Amino acid sequence: MASHLDLEEQEQLDQLKAFWKSYGNLITTVITLGLLAFAGWNGWNWWQREQAVKAGAMFEELDRAAQAGDVDKVGRAFSDLKERHPGTSYAAQGALLTAKLQQDKGQSEPARAALSWAVEKASEAEYRDIARLRLAALQMDAKQYDEAAKTLDGVKGADFAALVADRRGDLALLQGKPDAAKAEFLKAYKGLDKGLDYRRLVEAKLATLGVAAPEDAASGVAR
Repeated sequence: MASHLDLEEQEQLDQLKAFWKSYGNLITTVITLGLLAFAGWNGWNWWQREQAVKAGAMFEELDRAAQAGDVDKVGRAFSDLKERHPGTSYAAQGALLTAKLQQDKGQSEPARAALSWAVEKASEAEYRDIARLRLAALQMDAKQYDEAAKTLDGVKGADFAALVADRRGDLALLQGKPDAAKAEFLKAYKGLDKGLDYRRLVEAKLATLGVAAPEDAASGVAR
C-alpha cells in the first residue's frame, strides 16, 4: 500500500513539475504585475490625498487674504494654487473667490482673467459653468456683448438654465432688444424655484418692461 501511495505521489509531483515548467514564468509574471498594479494604485491614491491636503492649505491662505480684503495677496495665492494644483477643486474655488474680490476692488481685467482660467481649466463642470455665468456678467459690463453671448452658450448644466436665461435677458436689454429680454426673463422666472429671492429680482425686471409675472409659473431648480 505504501509503495502504491509513493508512486501516486511521485506521479503528481512529476505532473506539477511539468506544469510549472510550462507555465511557471507566466504565473510569476502575472503575480508580479498584479502586485505592481496594486502598489501603483495605492501610491496614486496616497499622492492624490497628499496633493489635496496641500491644495486645501493653500486655499485656506487665499481665503484668509480674501476675508482681509488683501487683493494683492489673494492674487499671489491664486497664482501659486493654479500653478501647483490646477486639477483640484480648490483651484477652481480659488479662481471664483479671487475674481470676486478683484471685481469688488475695481480690478475687472484680472477678474475676467481669473474666471477665464476657471472656464478652461476647472476640473468640474459645475465650477466651469459658474465661472461662465460670472464671466458673462463682467463681459457685459465691459460692453463685450458678442463675447458674453458666446460665454453663455458654453453653459451646459441644466441646473443653470434659468440663470443663463436671466443673463441673456440682461444682454438683450443692453443690446436694445426689449422683446427678446422679456422672453428670456419669463423663461428665467418660470425656471427659478418659488422660494428664491432671486426670483423676485427677475420679477422686478419683468415689471420694468411692463410684463406681469405669471402666477402659475412652474417651479424649477437653481443654485
